[in-house]
Amino acid sequence: MTTRVHLRTLGCRLNQGEIDRMARQFAGAGYEIAPGPETAALVIVNTCAVTAEAVRSSRQTIHQMRRANPEAQIVVTGCYAHIAPEEISVLPGVAQVINNLAKDSLVSILTQKPMAEIEQYDHEPLLREPLVGAGGKTRAFLKVQDGCDRHCAFCVTRIARGQGRSRPLEAILKEAQALHASGYQEAVLTGVHLGSYGHDLGQTDGLSQLIRALLEDTDFPRIRLSSLEPWGISAGFFRLWQNPRLCPHLHLPLQSGCDATLKRMIRRTTQREFRAVMDEARTHIPNTAIATDMIVGYPGESDAEFEISAAFAEAMNFAGMHIFRYSPRPGTAAIRLPDQILDEVKKERSERLHEIARRAESAFAQAHVGRKVPILWEAVSGATEGGYLNNGYTDTFLRVRLIAPEVFTNRITPVRLREYDPQDRLLYGVVE
Repeated sequence: MTTRVHLRTLGCRLNQGEIDRMARQFAGAGYEIAPGPETAALVIVNTCAVTAEAVRSSRQTIHQMRRANPEAQIVVTGCYAHIAPEEISVLPGVAQVINNLAKDSLVSILTQKPMAEIEQYDHEPLLREPLVGAGGKTRAFLKVQDGCDRHCAFCVTRIARGQGRSRPLEAILKEAQALHASGYQEAVLTGVHLGSYGHDLGQTDGLSQLIRALLEDTDFPRIRLSSLEPWGISAGFFRLWQNPRLCPHLHLPLQSGCDATLKRMIRRTTQREFRAVMDEARTHIPNTAIATDMIVGYPGESDAEFEISAAFAEAMNFAGMHIFRYSPRPGTAAIRLPDQILDEVKKERSERLHEIARRAESAFAQAHVGRKVPILWEAVSGATEGGYLNNGYTDTFLRVRLIAPEVFTNRITPVRLREYDPQDRLLYGVVE
């Protein structure tokens, strides 16, 4: 009888890429991927620990898996599992905790098959029995790197993920080729510190080399980068976007727009340096979408510092902002800093930044109205008398809905963007 396994992930795109890869490995090893935990004998939970809320969500997910199927064996991995294995191991239903350093071997550990055999299975079954249809997924999250050698004072991810480690180029290309052959239309490159790809291999411009290789040796219609730290980017990097297959969409984490706060964060960047990166990107990638991360309420952030940060964020006209209230994380330097900020102050500052983000996001989306752009259709959310509700994304990662008599899922088609709904943060398209 085939063993059924359910996989659940929380947090970042890197976690998503890892869980997707595990699913392919389990399928190649003869396991059946279960859509829910109810019928699974084995449940994998890939946890997150970037904030206290992420930890709570991770614990809640483990409890949910247990309630849904008390008989299933639950195996927990990810950042929370790495930094607090004792807390997780005593939770009901948890059979095993596998830390991040062993995560890439998780399927080998659980199936008791050699990694060489697992790596072989990772690719070939995709061509015979693609998983893309079952999950309805059109974007493949391709892990190229893990870990980070920086020491940002607030960041627990470095502690949970370890030193920077790059996957071999040949392995990435082989996986990418198989993913495209299985039906995926877009590859999203993921990592903890994507810009450091290849540094541990002695390649100062490793990410540029990787992107060129993917453009030359794969046929993905779209290649997108996930979060890219705004430092260590090699000269001429943004000129790579002369190739239209690279999505004009960047996520450059800023964290604060105030130099004094950035210094306490040990971010090793400044307003001036960050603006220079933004200007260079916008020079070489016209109409690009640049999003960012912002932290409010970092220890010692005065009202004046916050005002400087907010003004800078507004001046940058980001296409989107992920806004976090500072959360003390165990093992980080920031947890020992004086002048911790009250929760109500964090909440007020978060609301201020969210309002700035909404205006900037709306302005960026509104600028697309009237344009004819290619959309990668990802799912159908229902139907009306007029047709199916097709939902997808532009190459700048704006969400689009098209009402049409046919289903376009996993296809790239051009549509004219006719209006933007700021309430739903959604553009509506029409076929001409």
